Amino acid sequence: MKAVVVHQYGGPEVLKFEDYPDPVPGPGEVLVRVAATSVNPIDYKRRAGLTKDFYPLQFPGLIGVDLSGTVAKIGSGVEDFSVGDQVFAMADNTYAELCVVKAAALAKVPKGLDLIQAAALPLVTVTGNQLLAATEIKAGQTVLVVGAVGNVGRSAVFTAKQRGATVIAGVLTRQMDEATTLGANRLVATDDDTAIANLPPLDAVADAVGGRTAQKLIAKVKAGGVFATVVDAPQNAAQYPSVKVVHVFSKFDRKTLEFMAEAVRDGKLVIPISQKLPLSEAAEAQAVAEKGRSGKILLVA
Repeated sequence: MKAVVVHQYGGPEVLKFEDYPDPVPGPGEVLVRVAATSVNPIDYKRRAGLTKDFYPLQFPGLIGVDLSGTVAKIGSGVEDFSVGDQVFAMADNTYAELCVVKAAALAKVPKGLDLIQAAALPLVTVTGNQLLAATEIKAGQTVLVVGAVGNVGRSAVFTAKQRGATVIAGVLTRQMDEATTLGANRLVATDDDTAIANLPPLDAVADAVGGRTAQKLIAKVKAGGVFATVVDAPQNAAQYPSVKVVHVFSKFDRKTLEFMAEAVRDGKLVIPISQKLPLSEAAEAQAVAEKGRSGKILLVA
């Protein structure tokens, strides 16, 4: 098969589109012919060696965590899938024409959802849903979603609205117009100190940004409230011992992925796709993504 192979840590130029051994499914595994994968920050952080202490690459190796495609072969003991099924998942080594996925980590693409579009959804929608769930927010309570126009943030806003929460979307001033489409109850510019100062007390924060913004916003959480984050905890968290700080690591959950994907199919949740490129142009795609371009970039195999 052809795959995007990494031989050493470095910039986008280390991504080489070349021949790589075909993977073989073992017991409980499924071989997927990849239709598309997507570019996520974890992909270029791994490529650059920023995660080598806890998520290293073995060279030559592959990267990528999202995929959509068609079942090509089934390992022993797999009963829920058949050859030809359209599927999507969070997996490993997805920047390739073929990928082996544990059947337990695989889901069928909902009818009516485009197979290529499905590749944009697994990591960001599941992460956003689980980030919001970690806030323990209840109907009628108020949650601030930081980074709300990002794909994880959008998914968290949608999940919060489904729970009946009052949702404040935290975005940069330049993103305010775009944020009006999110369905939040209120918008706040997180790069405006006056706007942050005027926030009401919050039951929870769902944070996809971190940094100084997180340090300012944890001060707005009520005693007994929750500050959940997919990035680093606020450096000043110790100053707020009455606030529960939760670090969220995305974990595959089939029901959650199917639920979020159905919301996208039905137009209730929008995950913008900014670009579709051939898998062979992964280096270009990552270079663009690292500049902070909004919208998902898909790599079509």
